[in-house]
This record gives sequence, structure tokens and C-alpha cells, in this order.
Amino acid sequence: MKYNKLLVYLTHPHVEVWNFKPEHKTLLQSRLPGTTVQVCANSKEFKDKLAEADAVLVWVFKEEWLKDAPKLKLIATPAAGNDWIPWQPPANLKLSFGGFHGPMMAETVIGAMLHFLKAFPLSTKMQKKNKWARIKISKRQQSLYKARVTILGFGKIGNTLGKLLKPFGCRITGIKRTAMAVPDYFDEEDEILTHDKWESVLPETDHLICALPGGPETFEVLQPIHFKNMQKTAFFYNVGRGNIYKEPDLIEALQGGEIAGAYLDVFGKEPLSEFSRLWGLGNVLIQPHISAASPQYLELFVEELANRMNMGSDF
Repeated sequence: MKYNKLLVYLTHPHVEVWNFKPEHKTLLQSRLPGTTVQVCANSKEFKDKLAEADAVLVWVFKEEWLKDAPKLKLIATPAAGNDWIPWQPPANLKLSFGGFHGPMMAETVIGAMLHFLKAFPLSTKMQKKNKWARIKISKRQQSLYKARVTILGFGKIGNTLGKLLKPFGCRITGIKRTAMAVPDYFDEEDEILTHDKWESVLPETDHLICALPGGPETFEVLQPIHFKNMQKTAFFYNVGRGNIYKEPDLIEALQGGEIAGAYLDVFGKEPLSEFSRLWGLGNVLIQPHISAASPQYLELFVEELANRMNMGSDF
């Protein structure tokens, strides 16, 4: 489908790499010859020009804005989920969500895994004391080799995580709501389990990575019994959504030694309260919902979107 006027309103007050810049406009125009790309600096300018647009690139689009967009055929967002565009579009309007996040998020998760396994917090502590603590640090070091990594939410992001972890020698278990073909990078030690069977793998899981979407289907899917059934040496990572467990349940599991540690990038309520007990736990690594942040973020989004549009994708 041909799009004549594409309106861009992609600004973010906190994360610089999530702001659409002149170089992104140049790249987009080069990939979509014949399409006029217009960038808006604020919401008023965007809404004032919406009537002439047949495609928009946004973080947020409110359903009530549709009445001011009679020509609109496509709403595209870099976001992986529909948190900011939660409504169903009419038949003549397509929604496009970003599908490029996997490699960036995998870098972050692998970094968090190595943070724990290679005892980097202890090394930092000893460095500040000018201590050559070879014995103490070496006793804490572990490896990804032959570790069982269970990925809860084996969609596009989860699958990418598994593929990039495989060269470390990990054994991958992907958990998906419905059955799927085994990925070509799997070997005989890897498996796909449907959601009704996923609890069976918890006792042998060394690393549990959650890449689940938000919504009622995943609400508090992790209960205290799941943490209790994990190995005390296991680590937990959440880069999906923060609604999948109750924060007090996770804190209890961490404080009680039911699991060894956790990397948390997403939370039930964001920003995480300064009074949360999570901040004070030494076996927790916290990031402010930026696991996919990268200098190349919007470049990857533009390339992906242009390919979809040029191929006539139905999104």
C-alpha cells in the first residue's frame, strides 16, 4: 500500500535514544521514496496536522483522535506491546508494533546473567578496597555452560534470547502458550513446552527469563509456589511486564533464599517506588525499564517499518 503523507511524533522525556531525530527522517525518506515525512515537535502540532496523514509513527495514539484522522490507514509504534495503543482498530486501519527488540534485550539479559555469574558486584567491592581477592571471587564464579535456561514467553523476543544464549552452551526450554515448531538452533537438550506443562521444568531451571506481555492472561502468573519450586541457586530475570507476580512474593523469595537473585527491568507500577524494599536487596539488579534501549533503537525501527511498508505487509 502506498502512503503519501507520514506524520511522525516520537519524543520521549527521559530516554534520549527514543527521540526521532533528523537522521531518522533522512533514513526513512530514503527507504520510502515518494512519501512525504513530516516530524512534529509536540502533541498540538501532531493533532493539528493529523487530518492530512494516512500514516503516523507514534508512541501513543488515543482512540478519540480517530475522528480527526479521516485518511489514516496505518498507526506504527516502536513499542513491542499495546500498552499505549490498547484499543482495537477499525477494519480500514492497521496497527504495527515493533518486532526488532530481541537482540538489544538479549544483550541486556546476558549482561545481567554475567553480572551474577561472574561475581562482578563482589569484584567491584574488592576493587574499592584495593583487595586482590582471587580466592574469594573465584569461589563465587559460575558459568552459563550447560545451564538450563527457561524462557517464559517464547515469542519473537524470547526466541531471539534463546538463539543468542545457545552459543554459550546453554540448554534452552521455551515456554509458549501454543505449540510451535522447534527452532533450527535447538539440539537434543533443548525443548519447547506449552504453558500447561511449564511448571515441570522449574526444579531443574538455573535461569528463569520472563518475556511475557502484559494483560489479564499473564496477571500474577508467577505465584509463591513457583519460586519455592526453583533451585536455591537459580536466578530470575524479568524483561516482559511487571504484572506477572506480586512484588512482596518476589521479595520474600529473594530474602528467604528460595532463589539466588533477580534482574528486574519492569515493575507492576512504574517508576518503582523509592520506598520499595527491592532497592535494598543485595541480590537484585534493577534497571528502569530500558532493557531495549540502544543508540540504534529508532534506526532499527525505521528499517523494519520501511521493509514492511515496501513489501506490502499486512502488519
